[in-house]
Amino acid sequence: MIRGRMEANSLILEVVLMFYKAVYPSPLGGITLVCDETALVSLTLPGQRGFPHECATAEHPILTRAKRWLDAYFSGRAPSPADLPLKPEGTALRKLVWELLLQIPYGKTAAYGDLAKQAAEILGKPRMSAQAVGQAVGANPIAIVIPCHRCVGADGSLTGYAGGLHYKKALLQLESPEP
Repeated sequence: MIRGRMEANSLILEVVLMFYKAVYPSPLGGITLVCDETALVSLTLPGQRGFPHECATAEHPILTRAKRWLDAYFSGRAPSPADLPLKPEGTALRKLVWELLLQIPYGKTAAYGDLAKQAAEILGKPRMSAQAVGQAVGANPIAIVIPCHRCVGADGSLTGYAGGLHYKKALLQLESPEP
């Protein structure tokens, strides 16, 4: 819950934002889901730093939808991120990179450098560093749904994952099982 006060001409308006939290029992362990009244705002893997605000542990329709989405994902289907209302908080660059991540198809990967080229083109810049994109990818607050695990090194190697490389590897194997 976040409380805020605004004063205008002696009128005081108090704004209260409520957040709701649930833990989804996944094959990777307990995944923590957080939503506000309108959208999913956080999805963290076991051991990942969690959502920084106080949350009510209660069912909410958005959390129910997110759990169904994860049921489909972990059963090997490819649910669309568009099936969930998402509200990741971040800078303009981070939000741009997260939008680019949403364009990586299920079962495919993209290199940090390729995302950097796309971001630079969108922003009208001559170039952008893969490291800047990597920092934005690493700050993704809605793991799995915004598929930061699909971002790899230029040579296809698994590099960096806020939840741990073992989770990245497991998620990629789930999406593209070896025959």
